[in-house]
Amino acid sequence: MIRVAIADDHVILRRGVAEMLSKTDGLSVVAEAGNGVELIDKLQQSYTLPDVCILDINMPEMNGYETAKAINKKWPTMRILALSMYDTELNVIKMLRSGAHGYILKDSDPEELKVAIFSVCKNGYYHSELVTGKMMHELGEEDAKFNVEISEKEMQFLKYSATEMTYKEIASEMKLSTRTIDGYRESLFKKFNTTTRTGLAIYAIRAGLVHV
Repeated sequence: MIRVAIADDHVILRRGVAEMLSKTDGLSVVAEAGNGVELIDKLQQSYTLPDVCILDINMPEMNGYETAKAINKKWPTMRILALSMYDTELNVIKMLRSGAHGYILKDSDPEELKVAIFSVCKNGYYHSELVTGKMMHELGEEDAKFNVEISEKEMQFLKYSATEMTYKEIASEMKLSTRTIDGYRESLFKKFNTTTRTGLAIYAIRAGLVHV
C-alpha cells in the first residue's frame, strides 16, 4: 500500500483528488493540507508518514518549491510529485531542483496521476513526455552514468540547463553566441534522445551533475 499526502490550497480540488486516490487499489491518503506549513506540521506529528507527497506550486505561507526543499531535507526518502497548472520548462526545472521526483499538470487525465504516483515509488522519477527512449531507461538506473561522449563545453551547458537561466543568459555566462548554445542544445538532444530542456535537466540531476 502506497501512502499519499496532498497539499493544495484549493479545497474542492484537493478533496476530489483525495477521494479518487482513496478508491484506487494500492493507494491510501494519509494526510491533507492547505499549504506547505500545514503539511510539514502534520508530517512531524504523524506516526504514519506518506511515501509520496503531492504538492501544488502556488500555495500561501509556504509554496511548493519551499515545501519540496523542506521535505527533501527532513525526509530524503520521501517522494515528491508536483501537481500544477504551469507547464513551462523553467517551472518544471525549478521544482525538480527543489527536490521533486515528478511533475504533472492539473488538467491531466486522472489515470495519469495514478500512474505518476506508482512510478515515483517504483522508478524514483515520473518521466511523462519529458524524456524518451534511451534516456528513460538510463534514468531508471540507481546511479545514472553517461553512456555517450560529451565535450567539456557540452557538460558546462548541461549543468546550466538545469538552472532557471534562459538560453540567452547561458550564452552570456559562457561567453558564447546564442547560435553556439543552440548547437550544444541540439547536440545533447540527439545524444540523450530527448526533445526538451526539461529532459536534459532531469538527466543532469539524476547523474549527479546538479545537486538538489
